[in-house]
Amino acid sequence: MTVSLYIATAVIAYLLGSIPFGYILVRLFHGQDVRESGSGNIGATNVARSSPALGALTLLLDAAKGLLAVTAGSLLAASAARDAVARPQLYIFPAIAGVFAILGHMFPIWLKLRGGKGVATSVGVFLALAPKTLLVALALFIALVAAFRYVSLGSVIVAAAFPLIAYGLHDYHASPEILGSICVIAALVIFKHHENIRRLLAGTENRFTLKRTRA
Repeated sequence: MTVSLYIATAVIAYLLGSIPFGYILVRLFHGQDVRESGSGNIGATNVARSSPALGALTLLLDAAKGLLAVTAGSLLAASAARDAVARPQLYIFPAIAGVFAILGHMFPIWLKLRGGKGVATSVGVFLALAPKTLLVALALFIALVAAFRYVSLGSVIVAAAFPLIAYGLHDYHASPEILGSICVIAALVIFKHHENIRRLLAGTENRFTLKRTRA
């Protein structure tokens, strides 16, 4: 029974994470494919380049699906807790949900595995898993973007720092599973920014602006 709950957690979280809100919103309101403009990404930053309002909505919805996925994992953990025989490590469920929500966003089955970079969805996941760390990370992110105007730079630095901050603040429920999932998510976000990292090193990365551009 417990194994089936693990699988159900992973599948539900992946499917929630794979909902491509940025793609859907731009297609619905502008009749365009967001992947054909800007960076070609379906995330909030690229959506905001052509529509700040839709970018903000994409950010909120992508974060919400991460939070919902972890909440679903926690509910399944409560179900597993009633299994007196298995007695699983209950934090495994939200940990699994967090990782698979990010994988769903990055590699959505609906878009031939061509998804986003996971930053906004990570916000929702971390709101559930490590809320104190998230507040510190958001402040650091805002400071970095305000200073350098590179969203990618802020994302990579904050992703790299997040596990260390969570460990330092003891903000992982004293659970190796939660801390491990935070490390995996941070690594995935950094990996998905590999092209941005190359452009940053080459000095060719675009600075972020809310100026409306043509798709």
